Amino acid sequence: MNLDTLNEQQKKAVTTTEGPLLVLAGAGSGKTKVLTTRIAYLIKEKGIDPDSILAITFTNKAAKEMKDRVVNILGPSAYGIQISTFHSFGLSIIREHYEKLGYKRNFTILDSDDSLTMIKKIMRELNLDTQIYNPRSIRNIISGNKNGMVDSNGYEKFVHTEFDEKVLQIFKKYEKSLFEGNSLDFDDLLLLPLVLFKKNPAILQQNQEKYQYILIDEYQDTNEVQYLLTKMISAKYKNICVVGDESQSIYSFRGANYRNILNFEKDYKNPEIILLEKNYRSTQNILNVANNIISNNTQKKDKNLWTDNEEGPKVVYHQSYNEKDEALYVVDKIAELLEKGVNERDIAVLYRTNAQSRVIEEAMLRTNIPYKIVGSVYFYNRKEIKDLIAYLKVIHNTADNINLLRVINVPRRGIGAKTIERLSDSAYLNNTSIYDAIKDGKELIFKNIIEEIREVMSDLTLTELVDLVLEKSGLNQSLSLEKTIESEIRLENLREFRTITKEFEERHGIISLEEFLYEISLVADVEEYKNNDNVVTLMTVHSAKGLEFDYVFIVGLEEGIFPHMNSSDSTDEIEEERRLCYVAVTRAKKALRLVNTKKRTIYGITNFSLPSRFISEIDDEYLEVELVEDNFEINNNYKIDETVEYSIGDKVSHDIFGKGYVVGIDGKILTIAFSNQHGIKKLMKGHKSIKKG
Repeated sequence: MNLDTLNEQQKKAVTTTEGPLLVLAGAGSGKTKVLTTRIAYLIKEKGIDPDSILAITFTNKAAKEMKDRVVNILGPSAYGIQISTFHSFGLSIIREHYEKLGYKRNFTILDSDDSLTMIKKIMRELNLDTQIYNPRSIRNIISGNKNGMVDSNGYEKFVHTEFDEKVLQIFKKYEKSLFEGNSLDFDDLLLLPLVLFKKNPAILQQNQEKYQYILIDEYQDTNEVQYLLTKMISAKYKNICVVGDESQSIYSFRGANYRNILNFEKDYKNPEIILLEKNYRSTQNILNVANNIISNNTQKKDKNLWTDNEEGPKVVYHQSYNEKDEALYVVDKIAELLEKGVNERDIAVLYRTNAQSRVIEEAMLRTNIPYKIVGSVYFYNRKEIKDLIAYLKVIHNTADNINLLRVINVPRRGIGAKTIERLSDSAYLNNTSIYDAIKDGKELIFKNIIEEIREVMSDLTLTELVDLVLEKSGLNQSLSLEKTIESEIRLENLREFRTITKEFEERHGIISLEEFLYEISLVADVEEYKNNDNVVTLMTVHSAKGLEFDYVFIVGLEEGIFPHMNSSDSTDEIEEERRLCYVAVTRAKKALRLVNTKKRTIYGITNFSLPSRFISEIDDEYLEVELVEDNFEINNNYKIDETVEYSIGDKVSHDIFGKGYVVGIDGKILTIAFSNQHGIKKLMKGHKSIKKG
């Protein structure tokens, strides 16, 4: 084989075929090329039977790419090599030995939705309230334990509360239901091969003999089950090559344990260790910044990324005044790149949390820069946001049947399809809205919630109204009870909606629900961008792993955001945040901008921001710094003058609505009757848009 396209370290990783091998592959160092060339080398140069090779990675996409590359080198015969995900490999073992595990040949595999359905059924049988015991949360607890090698019997020792006791009951019935139904869940695909090997040493020996050469990709992302499965199969010949980078381990919330790669030398005596430090992706300045940041972690292997690429421009660190200016800065710089002929697809904006995308999205829309969101959906199209807006629309207009039907059973109130059909028929026959057709039953609970909110809404600001809707509707409570990563993201998005209402109040001084709903309707439609591939990419850093872009913006580099506030009390979690920052930086090929703000409104709360500690970890020589001046003033229209006093009958003028008279005062809210088509409006007392006289 011609290995001239490989550098010296890559060649060594390919040709070191016997014994344990740890390949520490830095970002952009060509690890996939090493893995695929190594497989081809084993077969073509060492004469290894393709059936003796086991190569495992984490996603179907990665497995397909790896197999395609090997086929390109060796031809169609390579299709038979076991190159797969952990789950696919586990399934192949189970299919061969299902009888030994007590299953019939026609066993079925339940996906996560099927598992959830089964757990809900069990909870109904146990008469457990899903509002108190959230099915998704319980499914995730069971899954996490199974991936940690803990079955229902093992879970018993972790039972300390009434909640734990109920989980245990469900766990036991869930295991029983799976087995009696001749079914497996996704976690079983990893767990059952281990059970099989422990009970049947002869079967383990068969697999050890069969798979004499083992390659594991992304080893830093293995969990306990995957780690043990790998260790058991490789125990005889120990011809195991693991490739990974502990500095890119960012999935601890999924059970990944980066210590598996750090402990490789303890698990396998005298392994060969090869560092892939030559980067083929980024400029040297970008790599210098990445090296600076990750050097502050203690749980790592020492490596230093370098490149033959050009030094490149310095990394820009820009401090904006607030999140609006941050978005405008990013959009302005993107516009400059586009004017120079850069393609939209070569630009990415990365952020730590989904909620941060909203301000960037709106700036993109206003400047007509096409974009897409990866790993999430457009802010106003997210289910929880559409649900909240639907509630607001029904509160504003109870005759809005479309939005009423969207949320009448959100969160679940036991209002089924038959009830909705009966209400729709009644409304049609009596020529009324569905809302007016509600007279009794569980649907009356929903109507009473809306009525209760409508009774007090005239005394509330928009932000206070949103808070009340989130509380009374049960949206907040239902998501809080889930206790999942997904539900926490949804809660963050709902909290971020408060920023939209607060900003609307401060910008216009208006607290009218009607005006607010009209405004957001104008920015909530992005149909024109759906089918365009040449777009700027917006995504969380977690979603960006494995991708690369010529030009990258990392926004929100502030303490409490990146690193995230949830990590501040734990050294391990701060180190994971730092690895996440390292991943973000190494996505950039040609130029990188790090952006934060002096103050930020997020979840409706405005605070002055401290720059992320990761900024201070970068040597000054690699940065071009753009700081906002201390005396910088912006957004004067947002100012509220709390010293201005008003009386009933005062004549006022408004920048948008013209002349009017104060007809009501309630705390910080003015009710003003305007002498034109605008009618009566509720405005923020003392807002700069209102002038007396």
